[in-house]
Amino acid sequence: MRVVRGRAPGRDADTAVTRDLLEWVRANNEPAVRVWPPGRVVAFGRRDANEAGYADAVAAARDREFPTVERSVGGRAVAYTESTLAFARITPAEDMRTGLDARYDAMVGDIIDALHAVGATGARPGEPAASFCPGDHSVQADCGKLAGVAQRVTRGAALTSGVLVVDDRRVIADVLDAVYGALGAPFDPESVGSVRAAGGDPADARDAVERALVGDHDPTVDAVHST
Repeated sequence: MRVVRGRAPGRDADTAVTRDLLEWVRANNEPAVRVWPPGRVVAFGRRDANEAGYADAVAAARDREFPTVERSVGGRAVAYTESTLAFARITPAEDMRTGLDARYDAMVGDIIDALHAVGATGARPGEPAASFCPGDHSVQADCGKLAGVAQRVTRGAALTSGVLVVDDRRVIADVLDAVYGALGAPFDPESVGSVRAAGGDPADARDAVERALVGDHDPTVDAVHST
């Protein structure tokens, strides 16, 4: 298994790191893992971009000093601060029609294991009502939603990825409240949780998630230039 650590200088370059890793998995028929802090941004889904209030939502994010991007996987908007973690596991996929549920279940289980490892109590599958980026494959604790998972299957490889709220839940709730309001989508600011709010140690979160995603594999570690 190949593990890539760090963040590339510039958002386009950073996106290319994961894209290149996907190509590497296809070419080498080996899995790969990446866990990294993508930096402060609001990432909109394709559905958001088609809403009448999209321009206002982008403006609301930028008014709060959040750059904006559109992403190719996942649903509704998510917000990242400097403490937020993105995570991805890319696995070979010979048949695009099989394995979807198993990959989702494995990722949700691994994120819960990582949260328990850092002391986040009550981590379990599911999400509160009116959460950010609502979906069937999420992780919550008593304080709110901690993580959401998405998946994209292409020829030869499957990308299972997501976002983990480590800290800054109030900052994230504030910007998403404005964004979802502009989009006319339901959102409850109190539904946002975090590793810290669940009693976990934010400093250990990245390493714990990486260990959980690697599992029993023997990893080869590479690095990208961090910002």
